[in-house]
Amino acid sequence: MRIGELASATGVTAKTLRFYEAEGLLHAPERTPGGYRDYPPGAVDRVAFIRHAQAAGLTLRQIREILLVRDGGHAPCGHVADLVGHRLDEVEQRLRELHATRTQLRLLKQRLDDLDPADCPPSAICAAIKDV
Repeated sequence: MRIGELASATGVTAKTLRFYEAEGLLHAPERTPGGYRDYPPGAVDRVAFIRHAQAAGLTLRQIREILLVRDGGHAPCGHVADLVGHRLDEVEQRLRELHATRTQLRLLKQRLDDLDPADCPPSAICAAIKDV
């Protein structure tokens, strides 16, 4: 299957497929006598897995690790469980950081809403942004 056919079958672009190949997510395919990539039928499932794993929040590095385990002939379920647990911890931490940022932005917005620009000292860059 040529790259355009694989792209159509999986809903990604040919550029994305070349990127996946360069990143080690897709095996380098055989080449036709004319030099075109010739992907095996299993490439469709592999690309679908990559897209589903990305949608689940896994990074390309993590997806590569899972594929390496599978390519080594082992079921990656335990490894996937570890990765998902770690990724979930990262997302939870990021949500806490975003919540704190939102709180600070709300305080700053209130200060700005209450601020009269005429009251800003000329030496201040922005009087509202202090001790945020």
